[in-house]
Parts: sequence; structure tokens; C-alpha cells
Amino acid sequence: MNGEQEIQKAYQALLDNDFEQAIDCFEQAVRRDPLNADFHYKLSISCARSGKLKKALAHARDALRLAPNDEVYLLHSRNLKAKSLMQQAGKFLKEGKNEQHKAIRLLKEAVILDPLFFEAFILLSVSYDDLEDYTMALKSVHEALKLNPADETAQTLRAEYENKLKAFLHR
Repeated sequence: MNGEQEIQKAYQALLDNDFEQAIDCFEQAVRRDPLNADFHYKLSISCARSGKLKKALAHARDALRLAPNDEVYLLHSRNLKAKSLMQQAGKFLKEGKNEQHKAIRLLKEAVILDPLFFEAFILLSVSYDDLEDYTMALKSVHEALKLNPADETAQTLRAEYENKLKAFLHR
């Protein structure tokens, strides 16, 4: 069986909601044709959707290495890298206030890689809030609201940060 046949099997597995089987088939396709950037890309997408971010990133990088001028592969790779940075930032945030600056650095990098990453802007705003930097918290939540104006959490955070900033300025 060639790589394209494995891809068709993977698509059928996706239609059957058998995501692990789909990943297995995409992996078979990659093994049969390791220089096919599209196979790596498709495997990466399935891994990302299944929560296998590390594996997804590796295959996204392989796709980009094999086809460095492909805009779709570049965008996909950047989005996955941004998600990875956000996960790392989340770990720092769980460690407490001493790690906030590291988390903020990672989150700022994440939103540069993916300027449409709503969740990263929200987490960035919460990180600034934890440091009592209400101006930056407000700026970050405003960026999130540009992406999703109807989000209730972001609206609540904006109001909270506005109140905190007013209280801080009137001390």
C-alpha cells in the first residue's frame, strides 16, 4: 500500500471518529513517504486535535522543513508553537508569583506567533493582574475583546481591571 492509500484510510478513520486509527494511518503514510510534506502536515493536524502537541509540533516542523515556502505549513507551525508556549506559561503560573515574568514572556511570544490567539491574550491579562499591572492587564484583555467582543469572561475581566486601575490610581 502506498502513502496516498494510507491517507485515504486515515480520512475514513476520521469519518468513523476513530482518531487513533487515523493517526496510525497518517504515520504509515509518513513512513512510506517521509519526504512528503503534506503527509507530515496531515499527521500534525490529527495529533494536535488529539492533544498530542509535542508530536504535532515535530511533524509540523518536518512539513515546513520539507516545504519551507508553504504559507499553510508556516501558519500551522506558528499556531502550534504558540499553543506550546501557552502551555509552558500555564505551568509557570501554577508555580506562583515568582514565575509570572517568565509566563508573561512566553505569552507575549505566543501572541506574536499567533495574533488571533484569544486564550493567550486572556491568560496574559490574568498574569499582569497577578502582578498588579492593571494597565497591561487591561491592554491584554482589550486585545482579546477585539478578537471576541461577546466573550463574557473577557468582558468581566475588563470591568474588573478597570475598577482595580481606578482604585490603584486613587490611592
